[in-house]
Amino acid sequence: MGELVTTSTTSARPSAEKDSGLGSLEVLAVVLVLLVLARDQLAGLLSGPALQTWATVFVSVLVQAVPFLVFGVVLSAVIAVFVPRGFWAKALPSHPALAVPAAGVAGVILPGCECGSVPIAGSLIRRGVTPAAALAFLLAAPAINPIVLTATVIAFPGQPLMAVARGVASLVVAVSMGWLWLRLGRTEWIRLPHRPDLDDTSKARAFWAACRHDIMHAGGFLVLGAAAAATINVVIPAAWLQSLAGYPVLSVIALATLAVLLSICSEADAFVAASLSQFSLTSRLVFLVVGPMVDLKLISMQAGVFGRRFAWRFAPATFVAAILIGSAFGLVLL
Repeated sequence: MGELVTTSTTSARPSAEKDSGLGSLEVLAVVLVLLVLARDQLAGLLSGPALQTWATVFVSVLVQAVPFLVFGVVLSAVIAVFVPRGFWAKALPSHPALAVPAAGVAGVILPGCECGSVPIAGSLIRRGVTPAAALAFLLAAPAINPIVLTATVIAFPGQPLMAVARGVASLVVAVSMGWLWLRLGRTEWIRLPHRPDLDDTSKARAFWAACRHDIMHAGGFLVLGAAAAATINVVIPAAWLQSLAGYPVLSVIALATLAVLLSICSEADAFVAASLSQFSLTSRLVFLVVGPMVDLKLISMQAGVFGRRFAWRFAPATFVAAILIGSAFGLVLL
């Protein structure tokens, strides 16, 4: 089949933690002790309204995302351990250009959000799926699955075309980005982190090893993304958005940017979009198309799973494509 990515099976570098006898559990214990000792000072700092808002947003992003991250990690481990390497060559069309839309449509079967799709896409590439197809799946799955589309119908009663426009526009963006990767993407831009060899151990041990690896790697970047989203929520005044609602072009750009900054789970973002009633339906559609594909936590996770060189190229290109395609479908259907 098309372009394949192979990952290096070189041995892991010796860990400095092993040499010093200090592991992640010991570091965590030290941090917890310090937090307990400084609890009075921290309580005083967190009493301010801004920091309370920051903590609320930070926790809410994690609470929304973690269940789907775990789901994606488990499914990724199942793909890595139990699915034969040759399965994907048979399941997807052999021609990469045809494999991209097939993988995008396959996103319908994943009942989760963008946090779960990142480790799954990484696992698909490890199992020989052409990166373009895996990336189309990564973008489509959080936006066109039945749970997200049903939530959109409920959030916009009497406006079923909003769910239709969201699903079709998101699929078009996902397939377009997959084809763009076929045209311009380079294999060296994707640097999957070293994962312990899973073929030389039992299925059960390999499964848990894959789960531990992915949850630690993707989970850490999820925390960084959630912290960035919480900071943005506190820093940006809501009045700024209100002043942009009356300008068609600026309102689209504003809500697209807001979708990136808020980092809301794709299964809940429709209700946020519905509450922004001062904005046009087209700008709110762009909000729904951009959010599941480009947000702070997702960019952070993509940098952790695929490498920074990939994230700094792929995220801006997806952002622009989502705005243009989402706006076009909004003007035609809404």
